[in-house]
Amino acid sequence: MIIVDRAIKARLATGRPVIVGMYGIGFMGRGLLINVERYMPVLRVAAICNRNVARAVDAFVAAGIDREDVIVVSGQASFSTALEQGKRIVTDDPLLIARSPQIDIVLEATGHVEYGATVTIECIANKKDVVSLNVELDATVGPLLRVKAEEAGVIFTGADGDQPGVTMNLVRHVEAMGLRPLVCGNIKGLQDRFRNPTTQESFARQWNQTPSMVASFADGTKMTAEQTIVANALGLKVPQRGMIGREHLGHVDDLVDFYDVERLRELGGIVDYVVGTRPSPGIYVLAEARDDNQAFFLNLGKLGKGPLYSFYTAWHMTVLEFGISIARVALCRDVIIGTTDAPSMDVITMAKRPLKKGETIDGMGGYLTYGTGENYEVGRQERLLPMGLAENCRLKRDIDVDEALTYDDVELPDSTVVHALRREQDALFPLTFPALQPSRPGSPDNLPDQSTESLERV
Repeated sequence: MIIVDRAIKARLATGRPVIVGMYGIGFMGRGLLINVERYMPVLRVAAICNRNVARAVDAFVAAGIDREDVIVVSGQASFSTALEQGKRIVTDDPLLIARSPQIDIVLEATGHVEYGATVTIECIANKKDVVSLNVELDATVGPLLRVKAEEAGVIFTGADGDQPGVTMNLVRHVEAMGLRPLVCGNIKGLQDRFRNPTTQESFARQWNQTPSMVASFADGTKMTAEQTIVANALGLKVPQRGMIGREHLGHVDDLVDFYDVERLRELGGIVDYVVGTRPSPGIYVLAEARDDNQAFFLNLGKLGKGPLYSFYTAWHMTVLEFGISIARVALCRDVIIGTTDAPSMDVITMAKRPLKKGETIDGMGGYLTYGTGENYEVGRQERLLPMGLAENCRLKRDIDVDEALTYDDVELPDSTVVHALRREQDALFPLTFPALQPSRPGSPDNLPDQSTESLERV
């Protein structure tokens, strides 16, 4: 996985940078643009599509581009001409990037499920590779999008720098040594399913983020989407609804003693998370040796006597690493994370407060719902509403707090792309075996109470 640096040097020697189009220029997109423009000349972000064009223009200028070299365009011909002239382009028309033969690869950084689904499908149809930061979309219909991308001869993948991609890097390394990963975990600083845009407003303002985005981190929805991508890529399960989710204020290495290894083997491996564990905000992989020879050398390497051995990455550097993902796909044809296999996990919709008949569900990180993890077969069998489909659904009955919503509880919005894609995905991957039980008797509570301010980091 280090070979990408050599591929970057080789491409730089040709004098032809990779031409990148971007959808979305929010907090992450802006940070990536500035870092790429300053330190990754192998990538040239040539065009940005954003509903607020002024924000995209401002981002180009913040990255060091002369304002006179930034052009707002609205048609395919003017888009093509501006690229030929070496200009940077801003548009609010999503079709222009997708349909331009001059764009080599696309970064989708909107974080919005419906819009992201629309532009991703258009890019795949026009044979564009897509690196996606949209974990909400990926967790909802990612398996289908990868099937469509493979059929088109292109790549749809998550990104290194985000926790799913960082986890996959470590899993690949562990598996390359011949070990068997049994737990893939996410290290959280805060987990409180009742957080909302109001409670997170001051934190969001401090870091120039949107309150709903920060709330989706704090209430566990974003983390659950990330772990769903990991589970689906590796065929892993959850041992109970919501994962286990311990609070542990020690080191990640301690976790080797916290799991029932026989249960892990029975499930074929799980995804999980911990709250307050060091080093944060990293990821961990707990693996087992396959024979005595491996166990001997793991012990010699100070990883202990097993049966579980701790591996971890102490960080994920988001915008500083996202550009590497674009280069890996464009230059090495390397999928960072994702397969075309059937999904194994889903993000289901839970009531954040008592909900009333007639209410319309707001978006992720909102006031009404949060997402939690469930095995895909259970979700299908119980008709549980995926979190990525919940926005703008209208409630048909009252729902208790912490109750899971089903398709039967809501009126679905009309004519959405993501709902159509989810129906297609469910048809592509039908249930072929009995559902797993969502939990076992005597299992620990799956959601720790983190309502205090002692773990404010998201």
